Amino acid sequence: MGLFIPLPIRVPSFIKWMHPSWYIWDKPSKEKTIYLTFDDGPIPEVTTWVLNLLKQKDIKATFFCIGDNVQKHPKVFKQILDDGHTIGNHTQHHLKGWKHTTEKYVYDVALAETTITHALHLEEKQSPSFPLFRPPYGKIKRKQAKQLRKKGYQIIMYRTVAYDWEASTTPEQCLQNIIKHTRSGDLVVFHDSVKASKNMKYALPKVIDYFLENGYCFKPM
Repeated sequence: MGLFIPLPIRVPSFIKWMHPSWYIWDKPSKEKTIYLTFDDGPIPEVTTWVLNLLKQKDIKATFFCIGDNVQKHPKVFKQILDDGHTIGNHTQHHLKGWKHTTEKYVYDVALAETTITHALHLEEKQSPSFPLFRPPYGKIKRKQAKQLRKKGYQIIMYRTVAYDWEASTTPEQCLQNIIKHTRSGDLVVFHDSVKASKNMKYALPKVIDYFLENGYCFKPM
């Protein structure tokens, strides 16, 4: 069982209810808190820009990294951790779960885990060193999720998505997608990818300023 297509800007509650409770979509809190997340990096010219902005604003976020990109850009990947951000697994090759067998999908996640540990010169363990996992495209079969849970991963979804990668989305629409639809406790998705960079670079600073001015704080997962 997977998510409906296409996902709305804000994932409605009934989609949450249709999935097991261990799918994490948000983190309700009494504080006015937002969780910024970034998918598909690391990409030098994009991820570095995001890191510089977050450092300037003194904000920590969570980066869900593609293993193949980690392999290509290990220095940028290491900079994410050096700057105090949280990282998560986004598969090795950005696989869409619905199109692959559970065996192939879980193997690709394991391959990304190996890539990450090698990039950081860590020893491989039975349980993942970085247990946060976000399925690319938000699409994962329940059997795949169960297997990953058994291996120690947390399945991290999201509540609002910027649609920054979508060619038909203007930079201003990308901004409004988040400002109008995000609530306290939401996991918000941007993409530190070349495809999303134009919209993301316009919207992200304005999103941060808007929520800071309205009394919110930003936290990593």
